[in-house]
Amino acid sequence: MGLSENLRPRVGLFTTCLVESFRPAVGYAAIRLLQEAGCRVEVPEAQHCCGRPALRADDLDDLRGHAERVIDTFDGYDFVVAPSPSCASVLKRYAALLADEPEWAERAARFSEKAYELTAFLADVMQAEPGSTRVDASIALHDSCTALGELGIREQPRALLSAVEGVALRELPGAAKCCGFGASACSSSSAALTDDIRDAGAGMLVSSELGCLLGIARKLKRDGSAIEVRHIAEVLAGMNETPPIGGATRQIRT
Repeated sequence: MGLSENLRPRVGLFTTCLVESFRPAVGYAAIRLLQEAGCRVEVPEAQHCCGRPALRADDLDDLRGHAERVIDTFDGYDFVVAPSPSCASVLKRYAALLADEPEWAERAARFSEKAYELTAFLADVMQAEPGSTRVDASIALHDSCTALGELGIREQPRALLSAVEGVALRELPGAAKCCGFGASACSSSSAALTDDIRDAGAGMLVSSELGCLLGIARKLKRDGSAIEVRHIAEVLAGMNETPPIGGATRQIRT
């Protein structure tokens, strides 16, 4: 973007538990994308879980503890960006969660206002333009329940993918179907989604939610599918040298 150093926003990358544990390449891809968009990116070492398990368990005391630690860690950044809709949605809940805590209410409100999911931040805030990345692949996009239902994110990832040279974006009939990863997980929803993925005829399936991708990849692999599964950040950054999620190594269909 050609911004001078003092105009470039300082972004703290919230790496998420799943990315750190199962797919660090997503974090590296997110860093590259944010830097290419004109951000100064930092990854705080002392990161904590956003508290989504506590939220699911309705343990608000535990969730408040997570929120306070995360706010302390990311307090000095212009923006906090997570490559996960489910984590980003929890970060945005901190304002309401701590609204009645005098010592935290104002800080929590500022924090939630500057917290974003990666693709929404790139498209809506930074208005990122495609770099020199080329990905020759037919790609289907899965919308996570949280991205659509809680954050209203739908067009941003599609716009970013469509701008990548070589990408043929194929709309997935069941793009909004639950993958079965969340609290309402069930094998029938997972099976219906993977059937739709195969019917779309794409060689690659991407999403912004790693938890969804891990489950989808496992089901596709068990069914003997050659469809590659990747996080959207890896594709947008052109970092496809890492084996796809689930370990399939066959060439994708284009």
